[in-house]
Amino acid sequence: MGKSKVRTVMFEGDKITTTVTSSGEAVEGWLDEIYSVHRRRLHKLIVGSASAAAASSIYADYIPDALDEFLGDPRYRFVGVGVQDDAVRLSRDYDLEVENTVDLGELVADNIDPDLRKAGLKAIASAVMGATVDKPQRVRTGCWDAYELSDEQIKYACIDAFVSFEVGRKLLTGDY
Repeated sequence: MGKSKVRTVMFEGDKITTTVTSSGEAVEGWLDEIYSVHRRRLHKLIVGSASAAAASSIYADYIPDALDEFLGDPRYRFVGVGVQDDAVRLSRDYDLEVENTVDLGELVADNIDPDLRKAGLKAIASAVMGATVDKPQRVRTGCWDAYELSDEQIKYACIDAFVSFEVGRKLLTGDY
């Protein structure tokens, strides 16, 4: 059975609760919670980054079919910078297909500033949210396939997914 731990990460006044797990059962529980909490808006669900699923799959005791169904549902939009690369990695390494990816660079270029098409999340978050995202080189290029991620890596991944979600939500709903 895989291990799970719940962490709280703060980002610009927002409290983000995340579960770090190698348990397929915990993933199924998280998906059940998503379906329950968001049942009225599943048709327009926005998920920040597929990379979290990629990172957590490496040492999973099993990958639940429910995760494959979630990632493959065309109603759900997985947003991020370079999110298509994450989708390709999930397909290649775990045979998980992400059906609906939305690149934030394309989205911000189409809605705010064409010069941001090739920008990273740090610049995009600044333009869309006025947020300052710290992306330390040592964490960004660290060992992401370690059995246990460091607290810095967990914080980085959590903020990356949260900011990707917020930027995607704002741009897709016109709330910017």
